Amino acid sequence: MSKISKLFAEDGLLTQNLPGFSPRQAQTDMALAVEASIDKKHPLIVEAGTGTGKTYAYLAPALVAKQKVIVSTGTKNLQEQLFHRDLPRLRKALGSFRKTALLKGRANYLCLHRLGQQGGHIMSDDQLQNELVQIRDWANSTKTGDMGELTQLPEDARSLPLVTSTADNCLGKDCPDYEDCYLVKARRNAMDADLVVINHHLFFADMALRDTGFGELIPEADVIIFDEAHQLPDIACEYFGENLSTRQLSDLAKDVELLYRTVLKDAEQLHKAAEKARMIAADLRILFPPNPQKGNWKEALERDDVAIQISKLTESLGVLYEVIKLHLGRDKDLDNMFERVSEMRNKLAMLVDIQQTGVSLWYETTQRHLVMHLTPLSIAGKFGAFVNSPQRSWVFTSATLMVGKGFEHFQRQLGLMEAKTLSLDSPFDYPNQAMLCVPRFLPEPNAMTMRSKLLEIAEQLVRASDGRCFLLFTSHAALREIAEKLEDRIPNPILVQGSTSKRALLDEYLKRKDAVLLGTGAFWEGVDVQGDDLICVMIDKLPFASPDDPLLQARMDDCRERGYNPFGLIQIPQAVIALKQGAGRLIRDAGDRGVLVICDNRLVTKDYGKTFVASLPPMQKTRSLDKAVAFLKQIRLSEKSA
Repeated sequence: MSKISKLFAEDGLLTQNLPGFSPRQAQTDMALAVEASIDKKHPLIVEAGTGTGKTYAYLAPALVAKQKVIVSTGTKNLQEQLFHRDLPRLRKALGSFRKTALLKGRANYLCLHRLGQQGGHIMSDDQLQNELVQIRDWANSTKTGDMGELTQLPEDARSLPLVTSTADNCLGKDCPDYEDCYLVKARRNAMDADLVVINHHLFFADMALRDTGFGELIPEADVIIFDEAHQLPDIACEYFGENLSTRQLSDLAKDVELLYRTVLKDAEQLHKAAEKARMIAADLRILFPPNPQKGNWKEALERDDVAIQISKLTESLGVLYEVIKLHLGRDKDLDNMFERVSEMRNKLAMLVDIQQTGVSLWYETTQRHLVMHLTPLSIAGKFGAFVNSPQRSWVFTSATLMVGKGFEHFQRQLGLMEAKTLSLDSPFDYPNQAMLCVPRFLPEPNAMTMRSKLLEIAEQLVRASDGRCFLLFTSHAALREIAEKLEDRIPNPILVQGSTSKRALLDEYLKRKDAVLLGTGAFWEGVDVQGDDLICVMIDKLPFASPDDPLLQARMDDCRERGYNPFGLIQIPQAVIALKQGAGRLIRDAGDRGVLVICDNRLVTKDYGKTFVASLPPMQKTRSLDKAVAFLKQIRLSEKSA
């Protein structure tokens, strides 16, 4: 019997030392597959249904192996849960003395150098000043410099960018505070640890060699494990591309101004040149509609007004480059700014080259800024080569990797066609625990009458479940309209995404035992609500990505040019995985019961609907909304009598 088989056996260490642990065959099978991947150094892809216990199934072999391990998760929340809850429990149960470390991206750590700079001039903004006072007080006692400790500051506090660094403005080893730098200390801990917990964005920042000074961590690893691996293709594309934001120019101008007011008071021309570049960038943003949008950057560059403004921006960056060059060597921060301007000029030249092939040029706007993007249409070749050289162990796992009955979509995206695959069903009793309802007599998804039908269905579901519902939407417009109209029709508190942070909204939902929560993308995944707190999930329609999305358009055009059907090869698989994530919010525990209502008749009327249904857990199915409502009422009745 292998080491792992013994650990997960009826009389193994996990059963003996972990309260509530009982062996599950699927969990043991996954742990054995991970052990084999580590021993034989072959890539492994595992879809582990909800309730399999995949976290312990990959952590136990990782702790037992005498090798350097990186575990990468989808979000910072999952990182912290792994590091502060799951790993300590498992290490204690195994009696393991393996060193572990948590490493976040640089924006999560206090930058002592930038904090020191903030004291050199008078601020007229009282709120900003108060926030900086709080940060300085905390800075006197923190051991880690992790900004997450500052719970009294909002996540979007304006002071945070002033006291944290970016890859652009970090001075690296030239920084006077380098030896005391919290980021440097966190990285050293990670280098010394046997198992490091990071997140996907940090992994790809390292892989793309964007984050100087962290690039040595991945080459040291023998085993790399990705949890929530379904997120990897999109994140990888982002890091293998290029982007330039007017915000970066605005931040640069602020840094130049700070330097001019505190250190280089004789360099007024420097301040003027930076301010001119900032204003030209701001004027570029004004050429696009005020509401945030995405668009085709190639097409935007064909507009005369945009082309003229880009020409002005190119010229202004050239002037700024030459002015900074005159003052090189006077200050370390200024020398760093010279590198930043140089990189911005190179990126801008790349982002206006419309002759490139194999990439998508697109843009997105926020309320105040414009971001220009260059994204490769495929990263399969590059990532596949990275996985194979040098040879090490790779594990990719998630509850949502398969489309229909296969892994081909995920394998094709990341160049993992030779990887071993394993599919493990959830241990939950879905036929008895859950019901899938696609109501009869639904209008077509884009019909004018669809919103009123959605409102009618939502009202019935909320009343039947006494709240305890997630109503998930594929668009903000539908969410806002239903939220507004539902308020007049039900007595339950309505919590709407966007009114406050995701965490605060979820806390409020759990506190108010009759609340209903309306959300879009952010609530389709990474939300774990168990028991009678969530007994109904309604999804407005199949989550096909917007055909107006410029990156999707470019990928579809490329797919057609290669002779394939983009709807079947790209759009359906993406939508299937998104739907599986949304549906996965419902049943999170062996004792959960609930109803999933999908208000899209294409699940029944279109041939591709079978692919979606086959990808969902094996719930009992009905077309009768009355039957679904009766099931919800029965759940509520049994809860009250329990």
